[in-house]
Amino acid sequence: MILSPFEWTIAKRYMLPGRGEAFIALVAGISLVAVMLGVAALIVVMSVMNGFRGELIDKIVGLNGHAVIQGYDQKIDNWQQVLQEVRATPGVTRATPLIEQDLFATFNGRASGVIVRGNTPQDIANLKPMLKQGDLSTLQPDVNNVAIGSGLAQNLGVGIGDTITLINPQGRSTPFGTMPREVAYTVTAIFEIGVYDYDKAYVIMPIPNAQTLLLTGDAIGFIEVKTTNADTVQQTLKPLADKLAGQAVVTTWKQMNASLFDALQVERVAMFFILSIIVLVAVFNILSSLIMLVRSKTRDIAILRTMGATRKSLLKVFVTVGFTIGAIGMVAGLILGAVILYFRLPLVHVIERLTGENLWDPSVRFLTDLPSRTDPSQVMVIVLMALALSFLATLYPALKAASTDPVQVLRYE
Repeated sequence: MILSPFEWTIAKRYMLPGRGEAFIALVAGISLVAVMLGVAALIVVMSVMNGFRGELIDKIVGLNGHAVIQGYDQKIDNWQQVLQEVRATPGVTRATPLIEQDLFATFNGRASGVIVRGNTPQDIANLKPMLKQGDLSTLQPDVNNVAIGSGLAQNLGVGIGDTITLINPQGRSTPFGTMPREVAYTVTAIFEIGVYDYDKAYVIMPIPNAQTLLLTGDAIGFIEVKTTNADTVQQTLKPLADKLAGQAVVTTWKQMNASLFDALQVERVAMFFILSIIVLVAVFNILSSLIMLVRSKTRDIAILRTMGATRKSLLKVFVTVGFTIGAIGMVAGLILGAVILYFRLPLVHVIERLTGENLWDPSVRFLTDLPSRTDPSQVMVIVLMALALSFLATLYPALKAASTDPVQVLRYE
């Protein structure tokens, strides 16, 4: 819809009302601000929710792989043969043995449930970017050194060099019954994965040490698998799952965390719908401001019609006025949303200081930080939605202005 110089001149005049039309200008300004806030709110909330989901996937998959092959009773006896079959499966990029068991840890009278993980040297080395204190190279077979999560270290009051006791209730049988197995380990590294539930529970050690602690002999409990594409892991590992039926169970990251990610997906859709109402309310403000503008300019419109202005010209003029308000509000919303996302962490800290509340408690929200990932396709949907609603809001006032009968308006002038 291209405007002629005459139409553009009239449109600019109506976008900047005169002194006697301050109320109309105020309503138009409120409309612009409302569109800006609605677009910014949508971008910020959707980016944070995308970031939350993405960070969870990255951290969960980074620690547990795309899938795990679990033996019955958490034991795979012929794991070397199974490991070769897994590595030979098309689409599998990495497969490593793993031991994981829930145990109990004590230190200076404090106790906590822990998850003991026996990892290969390569998996232990992969924790280096998450290391907060200590040295991962000290975790060697036949040396009772462990790395623990930062949350667990805080709960137990443990530091580098302290000795914790791990208790395995499935100890050796004696004439007096089964005696729990207690083994002392020196904490030589503290890491922070960024997922609170992991950081408060994990104790990492080499696989041979875990086998000794758990009395499993040469057996392992799991094989961790990574594939070329996390989203298609189920299809990639289906032939392997059929082959291992009766020996082990293949569980993907989606199955392990199905309830969590399903809840996030429902929440994301619900939040998009709810926040879209803000943009809809802003569009109604544009509608009301244009209706008032048409009412106040009825005489001017009639004069323009008598001077040769066509209905189409008037329609284009008022559509341009309303659409411009929506477009400017949309652009301002994009800028405001980007600014809020860039300074989101300082803003959270400021609000926490003002309210005295912990807005991002990792024990409730899993992650230790407020993430953000902006999806360009979602931003495009938000932009198109704001522009489309702004355009639709202009149609009724513009059609009303275009249908003005100059004879009826000027007959009593």
